Amino acid sequence: MRMKQFSSTLFLAFVLATTATLFAQTKPEDEEIKVETDLIEVPFVVTDKIGRPILNLKKSNFSVFEDGKLQELTDFRATSAPFEVALLLDTSGSTQAELPLIQRAAQNFIASLRPGDRVSIIAYRAQKEPGKASAVSEVISPLTSDRTLLANALDKVQTSFGTPYYDSIVQVAERVFRDPPGEQFRGRRAVVALTDGVDSTSITDFDEAKDLLLSTGSAAYFIKVDTREYFEENLLGDCSITKRFSQSQMRRYYRRFVSSKLEKISNFCELGDFERLAISKNLYELADAEMEQLAKISGGKVFPIGDLSEARLAFKSVAEEIGMKYSLGYYSSNEKRDGTYRKIKVEVKGLPAGAQIRAREGYMAVKN
Repeated sequence: MRMKQFSSTLFLAFVLATTATLFAQTKPEDEEIKVETDLIEVPFVVTDKIGRPILNLKKSNFSVFEDGKLQELTDFRATSAPFEVALLLDTSGSTQAELPLIQRAAQNFIASLRPGDRVSIIAYRAQKEPGKASAVSEVISPLTSDRTLLANALDKVQTSFGTPYYDSIVQVAERVFRDPPGEQFRGRRAVVALTDGVDSTSITDFDEAKDLLLSTGSAAYFIKVDTREYFEENLLGDCSITKRFSQSQMRRYYRRFVSSKLEKISNFCELGDFERLAISKNLYELADAEMEQLAKISGGKVFPIGDLSEARLAFKSVAEEIGMKYSLGYYSSNEKRDGTYRKIKVEVKGLPAGAQIRAREGYMAVKN
């Protein structure tokens, strides 16, 4: 009798446990508790007081702070880790005669990277439509380490009638770096752009392009070509034969630099030479400021060159910079998904006086 009572009790306990398990498994989905975290990736370079790279550092040399609060490092990559590079070639306007020079410089840059590095190539081309021709940005090659495929892709690079620079930055973020990086490339992405930074045809604006690129954690490097003198030499005089500002450039100028109370001229031919030079000056200075801003906050750098003949040496400097880059990662202690901007500061310990660090300066938190 006691054995039977014990068996009944044991059976009842089994039923209750099974029922509880089934209930837990069928609990409504909206009652589940989900914890989501995002690894914050920070690429950076460490140099001594005269600018030489400091290599062979370890995770213990570094601390990272977010909005002033110390974070726990969960990921660290030394300078030997491979990189993924989006190579953006501005092949608009005046570059038509110098396209072979751009292709050779880009080829030398790719050859100077390490065997494990992967490269994607983005360039511009003319798109002809009934009654007009426009410029579009396209991905000539997806990310690959195959140097033969990249060489063939460079042979396909064309020129365009305009500069969709902002759109091409968006294309890097949304197509080239759309998917999260593989394990070996975490925190190891960069865009390298050969451009003057003066957009003429994009649908996107700079702020949108900047935010999208920063969301990928990529460092931005610019080989800044000085085209201003060439452009302004062909800007003055008879408007029927001169170079012109695009409508988007005119709108950008009036929106950024002219009081709303002043008259806005949309017809280029109504502009005098003095006004044309003033507009050009402001647009070029705006482009310079935008490149400096994006490079600084992403942990990259701007390399100015006088003309395209200097591009090869500039590309060499960029390749050297990428080769000495560290990266670290952490999960933010601030778990709010509020879309706010978070400041990042990386500190290095145990180095000689005057050592400097150039790192990504912040990021936009994910917003629910």
